[in-house]
Amino acid sequence: MTVYIIRRLLYTIPIVFGVLLVTFLLFNVVAGDVTDQIAGKAASAETREEIRAEYGWDKPMFFAWDSQFFNHLKNAVTFDFGRSWSDRELIIDKVKRGAGPSLSLTIPMFLGTLIISISLALIVAFLRGHIVDVVVVLLCVAGMSIPFLSFILFGQYFLAFKWDIFPVFFWPDLSPAHYVLLPALIGIVAGLGGNLRFYRTVMLDEIRNDYVRTAFAKGLSVRRVLFRHVLKNAMIPIITQVVLAIPFLFLGSLLLERFFGIPGLGYLMIEAIGARDFQVISAMTYIGAILFVVFNLITDICYCLVDPRITFE
Repeated sequence: MTVYIIRRLLYTIPIVFGVLLVTFLLFNVVAGDVTDQIAGKAASAETREEIRAEYGWDKPMFFAWDSQFFNHLKNAVTFDFGRSWSDRELIIDKVKRGAGPSLSLTIPMFLGTLIISISLALIVAFLRGHIVDVVVVLLCVAGMSIPFLSFILFGQYFLAFKWDIFPVFFWPDLSPAHYVLLPALIGIVAGLGGNLRFYRTVMLDEIRNDYVRTAFAKGLSVRRVLFRHVLKNAMIPIITQVVLAIPFLFLGSLLLERFFGIPGLGYLMIEAIGARDFQVISAMTYIGAILFVVFNLITDICYCLVDPRITFE
C-alpha cells in the first residue's frame, strides 16, 4: 500500500506541473502586460516600473533561475501567492477567510443531497415500474431541465423576499445557520434530480443480482436487504461520485455565493474574474488541482477498503 501511494504521489508531480505551466501561459504570457490595469493609464513610467518590479515582471520569462516561471513554481509550492491586484491583500489570507463561509454552505448542501438521493434511489429502484418510480423519474428529469439560476431566483424571490422566511442577502450579524439555510436548500433541490437518477441506475444494477433474490428468499426484511446488502455492494460508484465531489466543496458555489452575497471562495472567484485579478484566479486553479489529485488518490484507496477483491498490486 505504501509503495502504491508513493507511486501515485509521484504521478501527481507532472500533473501539477502541467497545471502550473498552463496557468502561467494563460495569465502571464497570453494575457500580456497588465501593469497599466493595476497602475492606471495616467500613471507615470516610474510607477509602472515599480509595479513590474514588485510582481517580478521585469525578470526573464523562462530559462533563468530567477525567471518569472521559476518564481511561479516556487510560490505555488510554498503557497505564497503574493498580493491581489485589486486590493493589495495577501491572497492566502483571502483564501483562509473565504474557506469558512464556503464550507458552511457546501457541506450541508453536499450531505443533504447525498443522503436524500441515495435513500430515495434505493426505494424507487426497489419499486421500479411502480407509479412512485415513474413519478420520481419524471420529477428528476424536470429538475434537471430547469436551469440552476431559476431555482435561485425562485427561492430568493418567494421564500426570502415575498414570504420573508429566510434572509434575502448575507449580513455579518446573522449566524451561519441563518444565512446558509436557504442557499443550501436551493442547492439540494437543484442537485437532487441528477444525483437521484445516477444512484437509481446504480441500485437497479445491484437489485437485479442473484444475491438479492437469495436474501429475500431467506426472509430478510426489505430495509435490511436494501440498506445493508444492496447499498454495501453499490459503494464503488458511490465512492467515485462522492469523493471526487469533495474538492469542489472547498472551492465554494459561484452562483449561490454571488446571488446571496456569501463571502466565500466562490464569491472571491467571481470578483477576481470581474476584476481580471489573474493572481487570485491562478491561485484558486492551483488549489483546485491539488485537491482534485489528492482526493483522486483517496478514491482509489477507498476502493480497496470497501471491496476486498481490489488490491493495490
